[in-house]
Amino acid sequence: MAKRERVEEGEEQPCVSIITINYNQAEITRQFLESANTLNYPNFEIIVVDNASIQPFETTIDQTQFPYLQIVRSEENLGFTGGNNLGIQVAKGDYYFIVNNDTELSPAILDELLKPFMANDKVGVTCPKIRFFDAPQLLQYAGYNPINMFTGQATAIGFKQADNGQFDQPRPTYFAHGCAMMVSRNVVEQVGRFAERFFLYYEELDWSQRIRNAGFLIYYQPSASILHKESVSVGQNSPLRTYYLTRNRILFMRRHCSAFQRLVFFLFFSAFVFPKHVGTYLLSGRLRHAKAFIDGAIWNLTSPSISPV
Repeated sequence: MAKRERVEEGEEQPCVSIITINYNQAEITRQFLESANTLNYPNFEIIVVDNASIQPFETTIDQTQFPYLQIVRSEENLGFTGGNNLGIQVAKGDYYFIVNNDTELSPAILDELLKPFMANDKVGVTCPKIRFFDAPQLLQYAGYNPINMFTGQATAIGFKQADNGQFDQPRPTYFAHGCAMMVSRNVVEQVGRFAERFFLYYEELDWSQRIRNAGFLIYYQPSASILHKESVSVGQNSPLRTYYLTRNRILFMRRHCSAFQRLVFFLFFSAFVFPKHVGTYLLSGRLRHAKAFIDGAIWNLTSPSISPV
């Protein structure tokens, strides 16, 4: 019960609710919880949202090893958006650290992510430097470039570059990364939670846009770092990934573009993106990917862009 004693001793410090989702990945989630045992910060809780796993997560671990843990079971797969929203709904913290279960936490990550909030009350979100678990010398995220509002393309700064300290300056950035982002309760109360219509992918870009539109800063904090195993649940070469990336890229543009920007985007997508991707998938024999891409695009013709948050 050492960890619970640490929480009680640190009650004068802001409480951080660490929220993660488990979907048929009991061992991966257990490893994540083990990494949380190394955290220096004294006042936190961990909420694991068990997103309709075939075997309930609570039956796979000894919860006495994790006295700060709360498991919330959903009998329906709510996706990344709905699962995290459920976690936020039950969380008690002053800050929500939304983090993938396929990550390894560093001991000081909570302490470092909280610092920008204490220094500037306009900071609404902080994100750590993200590196690849299997190649920790390579960066996955060091902030985001602005999204091109005519093409719907957004790029992570430093992606797959060697980490030689070139991105060690903390600064505001355009978008948070859904792998690991700390959000203040105040932001959620003003802006709302994830837009559940996204389900998976682009949801953090949509949320970031709404948060910045409300006047808050999104802050990249490189003194906080995390290792990401990446796409354990969906897979990098999954038709499901193709479907949601296609669908939600268009959905984001529908929600955030001006009328002129939407017109240019739809012309660009129809004339260049759609034939290029479908043709490439067909020529390479990836028929399921071609269908997923087409389905993702067509979904936007019949589905509204408004979403519960």
